[in-house]
Amino acid sequence: MLSAFTARPIIELKQRDKSKIESILAYGDRVLVGLNTGSLRIYRVNDIPPSDATNESSQPDGQPTPKPPGQKPTDLLREVEKFSTRAIEQLAIIKGANTLVSLSNYAVSLHDLQTFEPIEAPLSKTKNASTFAVTSNVVQDPSTGVPEIISRLAVAVKRRLLLWSWQESELSPDVTEILLSESIRSLTWANATKIVCGMNGGFVIVDVETGSIEDIVGPGAIGTTGGQGRFGSVSATGMSYMGLGSYIPKPLSTKLAEGELLLAKDINTLFIDDLGKALEKHQIPWQAAPESIGYSYPYILALQPPVKGTLEVRNPDTLSLLQTISLPGAAALHFPPPTVSVQHTGKGFHVLSDRAVWKMEATDYDSQIDELVKNGRLDEAISVLGMLEDALLKNKTETMREVKMQKAEVLFKQKKYRESMDLFNEDEVDAPPERVLKLFPKIIAGDLSGVEEEEKKDESDHEGSTDGKPYSEPDHKPEPEAVASPPRGGGGGGFAKYLMGHRKQLNPETASIASSRRTQDDDAASIRGRSSEEHAQEEREKDLKNAVLELNSYLAGARARLQRVIDPATGKLKPKKPQSESLNRLLAAQASGGGGGHENAAHDHLLLSPHADESDLQLEAEYQHTFKIVDTTLFRAFMYSRPQLASSLFRIPNFCDPDVVNERLVEHNRFNELVDFFYGKKLHREALNLLRKFGSCPEPDDAAPGLHGPQRTVMYLQGLPPEMIDVILEFSEWTLRQNPELGMEVFLADTENAETLPRDKVVEFLRGVDVRLETKYLEHVIGELGDGTPEFHNRLVELFVMQLKEGKKKDEEWRGLMERLVRFLRESRQYSLGRALSQIPKEDPPFYEAHAVVLSNMGQHRQALVIYVFKMKDYAKAEEYCNHIHKTRDLASSPSSDQQETDTDQPSIYHTLLSLYLRPPSPHEPNLGPALDLLSKHGSRLPATSTLSLVPDSLPVSQLESYFRGRMRSANSMVNETRVVAGLRRTSHLAAQALLFLGDGIPGGQAGRNRRVVIGEEKMCGGCHKRLGRSVVAVMPDNRVVHYGCLGRSKGERPMSPGSVMSGNSGNVKGWGRV
Repeated sequence: MLSAFTARPIIELKQRDKSKIESILAYGDRVLVGLNTGSLRIYRVNDIPPSDATNESSQPDGQPTPKPPGQKPTDLLREVEKFSTRAIEQLAIIKGANTLVSLSNYAVSLHDLQTFEPIEAPLSKTKNASTFAVTSNVVQDPSTGVPEIISRLAVAVKRRLLLWSWQESELSPDVTEILLSESIRSLTWANATKIVCGMNGGFVIVDVETGSIEDIVGPGAIGTTGGQGRFGSVSATGMSYMGLGSYIPKPLSTKLAEGELLLAKDINTLFIDDLGKALEKHQIPWQAAPESIGYSYPYILALQPPVKGTLEVRNPDTLSLLQTISLPGAAALHFPPPTVSVQHTGKGFHVLSDRAVWKMEATDYDSQIDELVKNGRLDEAISVLGMLEDALLKNKTETMREVKMQKAEVLFKQKKYRESMDLFNEDEVDAPPERVLKLFPKIIAGDLSGVEEEEKKDESDHEGSTDGKPYSEPDHKPEPEAVASPPRGGGGGGFAKYLMGHRKQLNPETASIASSRRTQDDDAASIRGRSSEEHAQEEREKDLKNAVLELNSYLAGARARLQRVIDPATGKLKPKKPQSESLNRLLAAQASGGGGGHENAAHDHLLLSPHADESDLQLEAEYQHTFKIVDTTLFRAFMYSRPQLASSLFRIPNFCDPDVVNERLVEHNRFNELVDFFYGKKLHREALNLLRKFGSCPEPDDAAPGLHGPQRTVMYLQGLPPEMIDVILEFSEWTLRQNPELGMEVFLADTENAETLPRDKVVEFLRGVDVRLETKYLEHVIGELGDGTPEFHNRLVELFVMQLKEGKKKDEEWRGLMERLVRFLRESRQYSLGRALSQIPKEDPPFYEAHAVVLSNMGQHRQALVIYVFKMKDYAKAEEYCNHIHKTRDLASSPSSDQQETDTDQPSIYHTLLSLYLRPPSPHEPNLGPALDLLSKHGSRLPATSTLSLVPDSLPVSQLESYFRGRMRSANSMVNETRVVAGLRRTSHLAAQALLFLGDGIPGGQAGRNRRVVIGEEKMCGGCHKRLGRSVVAVMPDNRVVHYGCLGRSKGERPMSPGSVMSGNSGNVKGWGRV
């Protein structure tokens, strides 16, 4: 049991004293005792030395401690013998008014608290009073807003409720009277303005300011006056009391913490708030009706009848019985007034009997919690911790956290895995992963496991049998000798001798039958034993799987909390921000783990507490270590419970231990997930070795058929950054040799990684593999990526020429390669022309066109045309070449250059080709056919003087008809074009003049010089905002009218002269006018 309170007798009447204690009042160091004789005794309570207090509190269950000799807990200061003529039944004080209130002789009296002289005795209208209640509260004055102390006295006189009030220390002459339906038997103030009245028929709550009365009605069978229910006079309970000599139990009530009240009648209870509304709480399981009830923070107290003389201490949250204190003859409870004791500091109260008064002193709250934890009452400890304020405990947060972790461990052992992990994962708990993992076997927790697995007797038969145990459960098997051993002794009875001595004389057939029957029985027993073991093993594995499934939620929560302080992608601390209290507890748990009796304190913390002198690197290392534990355990849990979820962990940044992941995934042949894990951990070499191992096999491996071939390796290499070019080149070689087309995707893919690879290293690498792959890569980076490196261009020309020389001519592939070379030579401007010219064979006919392209790029157009005309004899390509050169010159020159060239009869590229046709170098003969065709098509581009000089004199003029027709058509076209341009310019000039003089005719548009503005007497200047009057004005383009002097200020221009404005000759103020 809990030792929440310790009873210390402070007042004991002597044996010769025939008086009896009826009531007491304790305030400060004074105790007023009212006797049945009407006398009032005033005691002073002495302070007890700490050593004495320690000795007294050491008694078990808070039982009263015998007073040591010579020690006086109280001193009698004074006795007022004629205080009253009858027994003093109740005492109270109104401290603000220095007034003592007493109930005696069925009347309430007021006395001075210092002199005990009567102020008003008895108080008017209080005859036949049965009880009273006092309260003092700080109330803000609604008119002035100044807080003041208002005390109220409520007196029950049969059915009437009388109310007096003191404002500061002055008694108000007004007396409020409220009439109820029944006689009032108990009073309890709910707050400053409401009071709960207990009657035989039930409870009501009265508002003393408005006089309103509300019945207290709760859920279920709870009634009020005249109704049926627990508190109804006509209920089953009430009828039973009426049958027992008309005894009706007294209604009891007491105020609890946080605006709650407890109502009790017999063994029935009801919790309400200070507004009279019932709360959803169970009834207190009292075995007998209490004599009195009360509340001492934070416990509910119930005093049993004097015959039993016991005080029960209960938890108001769980309603569990925490302590029972034996107090012989105890009859009443006394609690300090609210004005004297603050809720959490008024830990003491008093219990009185006819002959003694005990002071109940609360023990240290930390000791109470430790005692509850030691006794295994963790739920009670958690509940009490939740009710206590932080200032009352040394470290409430850590104590609550430790108790909840112990509770979670107990739930785990009870196989309540979900509740356990939810408790571990609460924000107020944030249990360290190391402590949680101690509950799991090594298959989940690894080296952090605190479970001692059962030693396997036969590893071949029971291999892996302990993998599924959540915790060790030793199997208690009887020894074989104890089961099958026969009786041993020197001499046996006849029946024993018969069994032992004459067994050999049995019938052989009978013996064989008996032997076979025994064998069958032994087999059946062994089968039953094996089936029970298998069943137990299945249950253990099932339990472990359920526990692991719930562990996943805890690990996910711990991982989310760690991500608040450390970036899992980089492993670096995030910028420091104000951390929540729960996160600080998670990341800075004390190494001691908060106590609690754990043997291994090293596992009771998550991280060491961060000190001011610790560097960020140390904190970062600690966080990374914790993150590694969480992620590695999460991986083990996934692999045990849901292996398909393991890959999802690898797709995000994680801190899993590579050795553990590698071992477990290889064991389960989950190589795809292993590759994903290596990629996430940036262990690229290990992943690529694994891919090469399975990808380069001739046949797919049954363990990883999806990794066969270079496809996965290529995809993996495409995801690597350019910084890992050495690894990319190393592991792409086998893919290029096995499937060059697919392997080249590593370098040719349309991705940022492929485009930013170091191209010089790639070119050098591909050169060692295959020059065709090098050619393909160079074409890609030059043609698609626009690389202008001259070395790459020169190398590509060299590769083209080399492959063409080595290739089989007239082949389809060879012709395609030649076309690519010619196209590259024509389009590129970065390769060395001299180097390319030296590499291309000059006398090899297939290379004639390539040679001509190089000469063309060098500006040697005549030599290029010689190749087309005399070597290749391809006149169409020669003409096409001239067209290309002519267009290139047109783009580079002005539009009128062609006309100037024609007018000045300068020779063109067509003239060069014509000269080769008509006056070829020896030993070639003139070729009139292509020459005449050229004259007919491009005669307009051939100057007449130079062209006719090339034509042979023997050539008939009729064959030159097309040439002359083209020349004349070209001249006419130029004349016509000039006329059209002159007409268009004239039209544009007229339109501009019309717009200037007449405007555009659009409402609100430009009006030109034909604008009209109206200036009235009230017209204001748009610049100075003065009236225009008869001043010289100017009109702005937007039709604003300003003074001529304001013209420059309004537009930031110097003022123009009136003449220049009107004439419109000023370039700065075009369109302005003067009126």
